Amino acid sequence: MSGTGAALRGHHAALQEGLSELRARRDELNGRIQAEEAERGRLQARIATLSRRLSDTSESLAGLRSTRAHIDRTIAEMDLASGEILDNSQTLLDVLKKEMRDLGKIIDP
Repeated sequence: MSGTGAALRGHHAALQEGLSELRARRDELNGRIQAEEAERGRLQARIATLSRRLSDTSESLAGLRSTRAHIDRTIAEMDLASGEILDNSQTLLDVLKKEMRDLGKIIDP
């Protein structure tokens, strides 16, 4: 029986060694898991910050585009009004020239 006892002690020692190795691997994995969880937390915080910045930038862009559209409309209206003023000025000048010719004919028959 002493041979059986020695074999059992050998198996027990092998089991203890195997368990010790598994515990060491588990501890290593726990360290890696904690590191990955910390990295995930940092990334989630960055995502939240970037999401807020993206939202703020989108709102700012919407306002800037609205202002640009308003300025574009104002420029178009001013261009149209300027063209009308130019046309009216030309018409007034043509009428004035005609009147001057007519007056010249009356004064110098």
